[in-house]
Amino acid sequence: MRFEAIAVENIPLIHAGDDLPLIICENIELQDRDIVIIASTVVAKAEGEIFRLEDISPGKVALEIAARNGKDARFIQAVLSRSREVLVEKPFMLVTTLAGHTCVNAGVDDSNIEDGFLLYPPVNPDVSASRLGQELEKFSGKELSVIVTDTNGRAFKIGQTGAAIGIYKIKPIKRWIGEKDLFGRILEITEEAVADELAGAANLLMGEGAGGIPVVVIRGLNHYCKENPSIKEIYRPEEQDIIKKGLRCLQKKK
Repeated sequence: MRFEAIAVENIPLIHAGDDLPLIICENIELQDRDIVIIASTVVAKAEGEIFRLEDISPGKVALEIAARNGKDARFIQAVLSRSREVLVEKPFMLVTTLAGHTCVNAGVDDSNIEDGFLLYPPVNPDVSASRLGQELEKFSGKELSVIVTDTNGRAFKIGQTGAAIGIYKIKPIKRWIGEKDLFGRILEITEEAVADELAGAANLLMGEGAGGIPVVVIRGLNHYCKENPSIKEIYRPEEQDIIKKGLRCLQKKK
């Protein structure tokens, strides 16, 4: 068993309106069933999800949170505009985004972009992944899967890793329920987060600094599916999410 992770080099700085799928196809010859993993940063840039703090006027809630955590109220307003729920206000903002992903600062980012500007994450990463996937398939003539990724911290552990926030023609979860283990026992709860594992593998090549690679191709793993699942399948149902329930209780006690 073997697979390759291939860094797609020579991707230029991306600007609003750039044809990202065409740029990718000009820099690598894609093969059937490749998994194209793309950093949300370049997706957001191509989609024009760029803003300046000076253009934002904070509302009442943003001003109140800023008074509690010492952050710039304009930045907080930017986070709130892409959030449907705030779970933690300080020392950082942990929120659930409009698309359903729970992360710090709703993915609003000031790294790998020109001074004075910040990036919103894609509004609907599944839609972005589908659009990119369809264009990549058109240019390459191949059947492809796409994962849009972001870097996320992890509860209880130090450090960030790649995480899938949008997908195209790949199932985010591999369910082992009903399979047998080494000793013949039936697996009852095992579900493998395939999309996140692939995002983490790609992140080893993507890096975070000035030499970052925004696109990585995973080759040799056939996770292609004809249908187009949603990344929402990977999010724990509300009634089962005891961490969110606990955080809400803490918010109410304040």
